[in-house]
Amino acid sequence: MGDKSIFLLLLRKVRGILNPMFEVLVFVYENYWRGDACPETAHLERKLNLVGFDADEIQDALTWLYDLNLAAKGFELALPPDDAVNPRSCTHVQAIAQSPLSMRVYSAAEQYRLGAEGLGFVAFLETSGALSAPMRELVLDRAMAAPGNQIALDDLKVIVLMVFWSLGEEPDALVLDELCDDHAHRLAH
Repeated sequence: MGDKSIFLLLLRKVRGILNPMFEVLVFVYENYWRGDACPETAHLERKLNLVGFDADEIQDALTWLYDLNLAAKGFELALPPDDAVNPRSCTHVQAIAQSPLSMRVYSAAEQYRLGAEGLGFVAFLETSGALSAPMRELVLDRAMAAPGNQIALDDLKVIVLMVFWSLGEEPDALVLDELCDDHAHRLAH
């Protein structure tokens, strides 16, 4: 059984804990392995209705996904083409690249929304190299756009997964392990 299959089994186990909109997103991820495989909005909305999701949850998820796709397209536009040898073509990327000596300062709203556990999770993924600075910004943007006051860690994990999904990237084993791990049962050494 592959990493993705194990991850999907664990996501199914977690259902009921997630914000209802995130359950819709998990369903989309399970059924459309890549963002570019997802059908057009009207077809997806019909399918989600047939499965039995609430109309409000569907609308929230579709709006959230639409905005994620817009942000992901902006992310892809910022990347230089593979054959770019002209330094002028890479100036936009250099402008958004984070220096290894820089530090992301989170706003009070971001700190409240993500909480200590969520901020720690994002920092862990970033320092381990699993989440680049631009991807971190996509995660933060989508977390701030999610419904509710504070983002539960399980919901944040779905956001991270959906950012990878929207960019057509497969999360590495470390990310999948962290996304699937139940921290409540961990023992400190």
